[in-house]
Amino acid sequence: MITLIKNAKNFPQRTAVKSHNKSYDYGDVLKASENMALFLLEGRKDLQEERVAFIVPPGFEYVSIQWGIWRAGGIAVPLCVKHPLSSISYVLEDTDASFLIFSKEFERLIEPLKNKSGIKFIPSQDVKKQKGILPDIILDRRAMILYTSGTTGSPKGVVTTHKNIEAQIISLITSWEWKKTDHILNVLPLHHTHGIINVLSCALWSGACCEFIPEFNPEEVFNVFNKKEVNVFMAVPTIYYQLIAYWDQLPETDQQKIAANLKKFRLMVSGSAALPVSVMEKWEQISSHKLLERYGMTEIGMAISNPYRGERKAGHIGQALPKVQVRITDEQNKPVDQGIPGEIQVKGPNVFKEYWNKPQATRDAFTSDGWFKTGDIAIFENSSYKILGRNSVDIIKSGGYKISALEIEEVLRSHPNIKDCGVVGIPDVEWGEIIAASLVLTNKNNVVISVQQLKDWLKDKLPGYKIPRKYLFQEELPRNVMGKVTKHELKKMFQI
Repeated sequence: MITLIKNAKNFPQRTAVKSHNKSYDYGDVLKASENMALFLLEGRKDLQEERVAFIVPPGFEYVSIQWGIWRAGGIAVPLCVKHPLSSISYVLEDTDASFLIFSKEFERLIEPLKNKSGIKFIPSQDVKKQKGILPDIILDRRAMILYTSGTTGSPKGVVTTHKNIEAQIISLITSWEWKKTDHILNVLPLHHTHGIINVLSCALWSGACCEFIPEFNPEEVFNVFNKKEVNVFMAVPTIYYQLIAYWDQLPETDQQKIAANLKKFRLMVSGSAALPVSVMEKWEQISSHKLLERYGMTEIGMAISNPYRGERKAGHIGQALPKVQVRITDEQNKPVDQGIPGEIQVKGPNVFKEYWNKPQATRDAFTSDGWFKTGDIAIFENSSYKILGRNSVDIIKSGGYKISALEIEEVLRSHPNIKDCGVVGIPDVEWGEIIAASLVLTNKNNVVISVQQLKDWLKDKLPGYKIPRKYLFQEELPRNVMGKVTKHELKKMFQI
């Protein structure tokens, strides 16, 4: 039996999910997911890894559908609720999905897809109480397909087994000391490992409560926090930035109330993108918590984390999680000495099974001795890993130097009139690449920064070869739904 389901039977009357102003206990989740599983089976014994796509709002319905797919022996394919029709169509075709479960909110969106043959369209409200016997699911079976963000090419379907998912969950509940008394607010997309595994699955594995709000809104988040039930929170850096901006404009009495409540939290985590040191420091001033940074990917879940108990270093992601092997290698996949930059490679039970229907891409993703090549460049120093950037977009090769775009971004964000920034490498015949920076200004007091003033300011903070040569001023940076800057799009903007 799937352990996540088995564990739920130990807490039948504990609150599992809060959503849409309702509370649901673990017994409710088990009953609803059983009905969903039997509805999908339609008298068959097992779905035998048929792909079941679904698009519903975050909350109880999402959980019951996901668990129902697993209990029926299917592969869950959660769709992004903010993706356009073309992206949804791509996933359905790529996975050759047999079912698409949808709630009424998305009926109009998917209407043009209903002429696709081979897909059964199921309105989620049509699922009624069922009777029958569910299959026994072994843990080696495929459980889920999540799609990469596509920041470095076409999105690929990442296949994880139930065993992979369990390994990912266990490493986090062990390291972050999850308890059944925990209560977490989930504001993250549920087509991504951060929201599905780190938040939802870890909470439900532990007998804890996972609460949802329909959409991220700083005011609503703080309203939930002020109820004094939530004690764990995980988000991406852009969310923390927006919470800080909202908090800054509140009256002092409201600020003090929020700060007092935040101080009582057990754990706060940031991930999915590099956390600017300035954001970490400001959030610590507000909440009295130094955010725990960790490192992971769709293909591996989480692999590295700062300690729950112990020193958390700004700009660093910590150490390897339990049962996860991590090494830093050169371009020939050979381990490098401490202090030398190289690619992060990972091995362990958390690592995905394959890219869906892409055997060559799967082979290319691993070394000959089974290490997954993340494509992320890091350095191991002072007993902690530090991310320098993604090999293809964050490492700029200019004039013989390998330069970290993330390092330059961190310096730029420390300027009092720069709200946000993105740094990329632009092809150049002489230098290979030149450094280009896109800047979002704070607009405080209508201050205007000239390029020359900025270059002069940078001279005291960066060596000359790391100072950007091209600049672009924008209202906002292009981002994907997880808040990551889409640097391929940013590069195009410099080449227009």
